[in-house]
Amino acid sequence: MTDPYNTHSKALLGSPDNNPHHSQGQPNNPLRSKTATKLALWYDIVMLLVIVIDLSLISLDLLLMSQFMAQVAEWLNLSQQLQFYAQNIHHPLRVIGGFFTIFLIAELVLRWFLSILGKEYSRWFFFPFAHWYEVLGCFPQFRALRLLRAFFIGRKLYQLGYQVLPQKWINSGKFYYDLIFEELSDRVILTATDNLRQQFADEQANQRFIDETFNKNRPQIQAMLSSILKQELGPQLKQMAHSQATHELSIQVGVAIQEALNNTPELRRYLRLIPIAGGLIEDQLHSISQNIGENITQTLFSHLTQSHITDALIDEVAKAVANIDLQNPELDALVNSIINDGLTAFENQVKVQQWKHQEYLHL
Repeated sequence: MTDPYNTHSKALLGSPDNNPHHSQGQPNNPLRSKTATKLALWYDIVMLLVIVIDLSLISLDLLLMSQFMAQVAEWLNLSQQLQFYAQNIHHPLRVIGGFFTIFLIAELVLRWFLSILGKEYSRWFFFPFAHWYEVLGCFPQFRALRLLRAFFIGRKLYQLGYQVLPQKWINSGKFYYDLIFEELSDRVILTATDNLRQQFADEQANQRFIDETFNKNRPQIQAMLSSILKQELGPQLKQMAHSQATHELSIQVGVAIQEALNNTPELRRYLRLIPIAGGLIEDQLHSISQNIGENITQTLFSHLTQSHITDALIDEVAKAVANIDLQNPELDALVNSIINDGLTAFENQVKVQQWKHQEYLHL
C-alpha cells in the first residue's frame, strides 16, 4: 500500500515542489523550502497526536462502558465510581469524540480542496478513492481505520529519521507481524499441497496432468534429451574408434572372415586347380582376410562416430523418446513418485518456522 502522506503535507501547506504552476525558471528558495518542510513535519506530528488522543478516548470509553468492566468493577467494589463515570463523563466524552470527527472531516475536505487546486491527481474525484480509509474513518462504525492514517503518518516520520516509537517496540512489532503472517501463509500452503495430493490420487486427474504436461512440452523434452545425449555420449562415441574394445572387435571380424573363407569349399577347390601357386594364393588370402576385417571395422567405426552422423542418430533417439506413448503404468508410477517427493520436500521446507531463527527472538 502506497503512502499518501508523502504529498499530503505539501499540498496542504502549498509547497512549491507540489505546485504545477510554479515557474521552472524561478530558482528555488532554500529558506522557504526548509520552512515548508518544518511546517509539514509539525502538521504531521499534530495530526498524529490528534488521532492518538481521539482513538485513546474512544477505546477508554468503550472499555469502561463494556459488560466486562462492569463485572470487574463489581468484583473490586468500584461500581459507584463506574456509575459516576457513566452518568457524568461518558456523554461529554462522546461529545468530544464528535468534535474530533468533525475536525477530521473538515481537515479531509480542506486537503481535498487543496489537492484540486494543486492538481495533485488527474481527476478531482480521485482524492477520496486514494484516501478511502480516511473517508471511511469519519464514520463512527469505521473509526478503527483512523489507526491506518496514524500508521502512515508514523511511518513517514520514521522514514524521515524521527524515532516515533522505541526501536525495541518496532523490532517487536516486526517480529510478531512476521510470525503471524508466516503461520497463516504456512497453513494456507500446507492446505493447498494436501489438496494437490488428493487430486493426484485420482487416476484420471493424474493421467490428464501427465498428458497435458508432456504434450505441451514435447519439443522442449526432445531438445533437452538431444542436448544431454550429445554432450555425454558424443565424446564417448568418438573415442570408441580408437578404444581397445574396437580393436578387439576388428580382430574378431578378421577371424570371422578367415573362417568364412575356410568354410567356402568352392574357393579352395578352384584354387587347387592352379598348379603350385594355388596353395600360396590360399595362404595369402587368409592373411589378407584378417587385414580386410580389421580395416573394415576401423573404417566403419571412424565413419559412424563422425559428428554429423552421431548427432543425427542422437536426434532420432531423442525424438523417439520424447514421443513415447503416455499410457504407461511405469510412467504413471514415476510421475507420481516425483510429485509426491516434490510435495513432501516442499512441505518440509514450509514447516520450518523461520521466525524461530530470527536474531531478535529473545525480545
